[in-house]
Amino acid sequence: MRIAHVLAVSLAACAAVPAAVAATLSYDDARHLLNRTGFGATDAEIRRFAGLTRDKAARTLLAGTRSTAVTAPPAWTNDPGPLRYPRAGENASVEEKKAFRQQQIREGLELRGWWVGEMLASPSPLTERMTLFWHNHFVSAQQKVRLAELMYRQNVTLREHALGNFGDLLHAIARDPAMLVYLDGAHNRKGAPNENFARELMELFTLGEGSYSERDVKEAARAFTGWSLNRETGRFVFRPFLHDYGEKTVLGRSGRLDGDDVLDLLLARPETAEFVTRKLWREFVSPDPDEGEVKRIAARFRDSRYDIKVALSALLTADAFYAPENRGALVKSPVDLVVGTLHQFGMRPGDAAPFAVAAATMGQNLFGPPNVKGWPGGDAWINSSTLLARKSFLDRLFRADDAAGRSETSLATEASASVAMTGALMPASPTSDADSERAGKLRFQRAMDRGLRSVRFDGQAWFDSLRAAPETRVASARSVLLAYAPQAATETDADPLAVVRQIVFDAAYQLK
Repeated sequence: MRIAHVLAVSLAACAAVPAAVAATLSYDDARHLLNRTGFGATDAEIRRFAGLTRDKAARTLLAGTRSTAVTAPPAWTNDPGPLRYPRAGENASVEEKKAFRQQQIREGLELRGWWVGEMLASPSPLTERMTLFWHNHFVSAQQKVRLAELMYRQNVTLREHALGNFGDLLHAIARDPAMLVYLDGAHNRKGAPNENFARELMELFTLGEGSYSERDVKEAARAFTGWSLNRETGRFVFRPFLHDYGEKTVLGRSGRLDGDDVLDLLLARPETAEFVTRKLWREFVSPDPDEGEVKRIAARFRDSRYDIKVALSALLTADAFYAPENRGALVKSPVDLVVGTLHQFGMRPGDAAPFAVAAATMGQNLFGPPNVKGWPGGDAWINSSTLLARKSFLDRLFRADDAAGRSETSLATEASASVAMTGALMPASPTSDADSERAGKLRFQRAMDRGLRSVRFDGQAWFDSLRAAPETRVASARSVLLAYAPQAATETDADPLAVVRQIVFDAAYQLK
């Protein structure tokens, strides 16, 4: 009887699992899953997931995530000494300010290259995708923060909590020094509260527009007074003599509230779980969230006390995720295109910095989102300028000519198309000579061009890795690289490089 009872319970449990969750992934399903949760899946990776159930595939991805990077960060991140920021303060000389600016440009570029390298090297691309997602949710930018070291520390924090607990991440980011600088929290004090962080906390980080009042913002700003940073160490510090200990009312709750109290009040609101789930839906499923599904998944997310893996598991096993109408419905971000292309074709650059710059030419400058709302994404990734930059990047990677033999004049002509982009990494300075500034940017762009040309693509070796018969090699290549049928026919009798060029230049390659 006991055995019969156990079997009955087990069968009932199996019956309770939705049929869709138990569905087996086809090759196309596996490619879709891996391209949405990583960067450009290879044929071998797709084959490892094809045949798994939706549930097993999602659990496998989530079980393999990390909270730390696998590659060594730039050496200057290990400097135990005081921050170098004071040397470029108000009393610094013109020469000191110029030296500080050049140093931060170098370190910022090195930091960008390191992160692209981590995206390529990580055994958990989902970890890096979620770190990038939170970077665009809890926005800070080096242009204002200035110190690359603070941006690096924030990146470590985002990765640590990327697939952990959203509540823990929210509390950590409220104390993050880069955030305190970016949203002026370090200047928030009793008697002169600064509302920037409190406003963006409610509008962009938790509740969304329409779920709070101006009074809530003002009262919350008072609760965060005294949250500051030590300018010598760059670490969070609470300054009790700057904190407003008076009575406050936020979202209907009154008391001597501090910053942590406000954060907990926001986490208690269902709007927060729905707002974050809606953004995750746009990141992984489609541009237009299904509000019924959002509420269902958000309820599970909130009931789990904001376990990010619970929300992702629900999204990655949902019917909507695998629906035909949502295949190829998302535009690849510049980082998607750059890192995904390098990964899919087995290209491993010795220096990844040029590829971070390539993504910046397409509109996604890592550690430098355009404003507090971050990169809008979606169709905004594509315009006449960025489309040209995307084509130029792919043309350089899959070139048919001997690029090494081109003249300096040719290189300068190529550089002129994207040299203006370097302003994102090398912003104009009132202390700089205009001619030397332009010359520096041109030298910089030429160095980036040489880095891009250092990567070589072996078309025959890549086709051999597909394990496809000669008569099916083109179809196999399209299955790996495209989310749906190409917009133009592919010449099946062309050489491997020509076939790949036709596929990556097809409009379908820009989508996932």
